[in-house]
Amino acid sequence: MKDWNALASALYDGSFRPMFINGKWCPAQSGAEMDARNPANGSLLATVPEGGAADIDAAVKSARAAFEGPWAKFTPFERQALLLRIADKFEAEWERLCLSDTLDMGMPIQRTLANSRRVLGMLRFYAGQAVMIHGQTIPNSFPGEIYSSTVREPVGVVGAIIPWNAPIAGSVWKIAPALATGCTVVLKPSEEASLTVLMIARLMQEAGLPDGVLNVVTGLGADAGAALAAHPDVDKIVFTGSTATGQAIARAATGTLKRVSLELGGKSPVIVCKDADIDKAVPVAAMSVFANSGQICIAGSRLFAAREIHDEFTRRVAEFAAGLKIGQGIDEGTDIGPIISARQAERIAGFLSDGPAEGATVLTGGQRAEGAALEGGHFIQPTVFGGVTDDMRIAREEIFGPVISALPFDDLDEVVARANDTPYGLAAGVFSTNLGTAHKLAHRLKAGSVWVNMYHAIDPAVPFGGVKMSGYGREGGTEHLEEYLDTKAIWINAD
Repeated sequence: MKDWNALASALYDGSFRPMFINGKWCPAQSGAEMDARNPANGSLLATVPEGGAADIDAAVKSARAAFEGPWAKFTPFERQALLLRIADKFEAEWERLCLSDTLDMGMPIQRTLANSRRVLGMLRFYAGQAVMIHGQTIPNSFPGEIYSSTVREPVGVVGAIIPWNAPIAGSVWKIAPALATGCTVVLKPSEEASLTVLMIARLMQEAGLPDGVLNVVTGLGADAGAALAAHPDVDKIVFTGSTATGQAIARAATGTLKRVSLELGGKSPVIVCKDADIDKAVPVAAMSVFANSGQICIAGSRLFAAREIHDEFTRRVAEFAAGLKIGQGIDEGTDIGPIISARQAERIAGFLSDGPAEGATVLTGGQRAEGAALEGGHFIQPTVFGGVTDDMRIAREEIFGPVISALPFDDLDEVVARANDTPYGLAAGVFSTNLGTAHKLAHRLKAGSVWVNMYHAIDPAVPFGGVKMSGYGREGGTEHLEEYLDTKAIWINAD
């Protein structure tokens, strides 16, 4: 077993970590700084620049110069080779990247380490896509000898804003398709978790990324993020985060009609049918929420169980939850790490109070987690509420914490209607041993992804995204590349 504490001390010592603009490491133009603290114990990891509109403007100018200059000369093969070098660099530094994520936002080290297949797979998938971009030759009905075709061109400068709950994967999911298509990027990480993104920029620079192709501006969402969304020389905004912030970004983008992709919140249903394999379904349904302490947009936080099995199933989910170990993220035995901040923990605690006040029953958890090993951190017990009704706040609003609301149902038509009765539509889960039932539910649920007898499966080749107020646009698959490309029609008169 590795001594992660010793490695952590060597990685972050409280010193200043500059941001990355035009291949240079620099402070904010204002000189302002922010603390980066470990949510597991409150210790200071580093300080980072608190960038603002001036820094965003400098980063956008850098990205524009690179897009119209050296980067435009890179061939598809050269972009592919660069992405493959970046993937190799990530693989060589994987443990340091994972440790950075664990320290900066609390995800247990066992979970960050296990994410290598997805992240490295994304980089190598998009490397393959870089040489697959092509247009079409299109027969037309215009009089004369007229040749018509299309070419696919990069949209230009991409502004990317990511949340704090998965900095490695979140960054790569924005950067890799942009590089594959020939775009340049200004990335604004969450103020709650910026350190890993800065490490990513350094690794990409070491892999040979030209100056200006990637710029990272650390700062507050209300300042740096808002400036990026509204900047007139940004051609596209990609954002992952809350629905409220996504709405603000969409409004800010209207001034220049820039393209926007949004992956937003969810209140995802998990439907456990009476014929489900309960032994297999219990841990999957539980971890659909408790993974990453519930700080995940696709969390299956509404657990619909058929009335015939509801009591047994929710009891077993509660028992599973009670057996999860709460602790520091760098402890390899930890299942439930800290909540990102005191503010977010307080918000979740409000839901824990609201549940019983509205008539729900706490089957397990329901409190902040405390103890000597958790001192200084922000921890919430994995919680299962029974006796929940659809109109309760815990069943309507996204909690973004380790909280399950269990609800019984009687028939498929009923549960489909109730599952779809939400403004969100990001994901859903179905558990059934009947293939017909599984197909029927999968087709009727209004969600961007539906998992059957599993959850959390995400692959670079498969599109991911939401419907309704969970956003629009897709990440993953060839559809993801379309988000970063424009189509130009070319007409040639051969007479």
